[in-house]
Amino acid sequence: MKTTSLVRRALAIALAAVALAPAVHAQGAADWPQRPITIVMTFPPGSGVDVVGRLIQDPLAKVLGQPVIIDYKSGAAGNIASDYVAHAKPDGYTVLFGTAATHGVNAALYKKLPFDVEADFVPVAPINDVSNVLTVNPQVMNVHTFKEFVDEVRAHPGKYYYASTGNGTGTHMAFAEMNAKLGLNMVHVPYKGGPEAIQAVLKAETCCIMNQVQTVLPHAKAGKVRLLAVTTAKRVPAVADVPTIAESGLPGTAGFDSSTWFALFAPKGTDPAIVAKLNAAVRHVLQEPELKSRLEGMGNTVRLETPEQFKATVHANRLKWAEVVKAAGVSID
Repeated sequence: MKTTSLVRRALAIALAAVALAPAVHAQGAADWPQRPITIVMTFPPGSGVDVVGRLIQDPLAKVLGQPVIIDYKSGAAGNIASDYVAHAKPDGYTVLFGTAATHGVNAALYKKLPFDVEADFVPVAPINDVSNVLTVNPQVMNVHTFKEFVDEVRAHPGKYYYASTGNGTGTHMAFAEMNAKLGLNMVHVPYKGGPEAIQAVLKAETCCIMNQVQTVLPHAKAGKVRLLAVTTAKRVPAVADVPTIAESGLPGTAGFDSSTWFALFAPKGTDPAIVAKLNAAVRHVLQEPELKSRLEGMGNTVRLETPEQFKATVHANRLKWAEVVKAAGVSID
């Protein structure tokens, strides 16, 4: 009898614990955040990702009422940071600053990722759309238009080296997509991030790069590089005098659009209530006139989506880049 009584008591305690679990879970979501939130950066300091991350850091901290810490874990085209966050505790205190490349290109480009870009993450909120722009060092390639660029490359197959911010990054894939569609023969030189890649162009180690407008604009204004064409379907207000690739009218360029986006992701299992609160905070800061103006002045377009809308965006992005990677014939073991 005594044993039976103890078993019943243990069972009652267990059932009570199960009944209380949802309430405790909900209470945790209601109280979030209670301590600093860490944004894990996929690319190094000075990169385009870092610039935007730094811009939203303080405004986001003010809205959330807790410090926002930026932690750099760059490398492997963002896969090191992605892997870290994919296996982090899903409590809302560790999130990833990802891109269309880390959550689209990489899934098709890398054969053995230790995580799934969709199943192991919760899409929290997009931040901005980013246009790359074909940027050349005029000392290496003295061309003034996109057509002149194409003619020069075709006249000297295999001669010109182009830089990227790493294998599988948006800067790499934009160039790979263009080369595939136009049949251009160029040599890809991947660097560890934006700062190294743009320095390679400035030092004439490479002829050119397709980098983010915000990254190359200061160098263009200083006369060190020349901007030939943006990779988006429409012109970018910050560089309104720079045409789109499609505007060149060359065969293979119709409808060309190789833009990317930046966004926040949480580990799978993160409470939807926490995701909703963080999404609302991001949307709030992105609609602040000063921040929005600064982002747009650098060539970005603010993107506002709910977690559900952004989840659909991530899935469509993965499918799109899988097709581009296949067409370009690029892969990394």
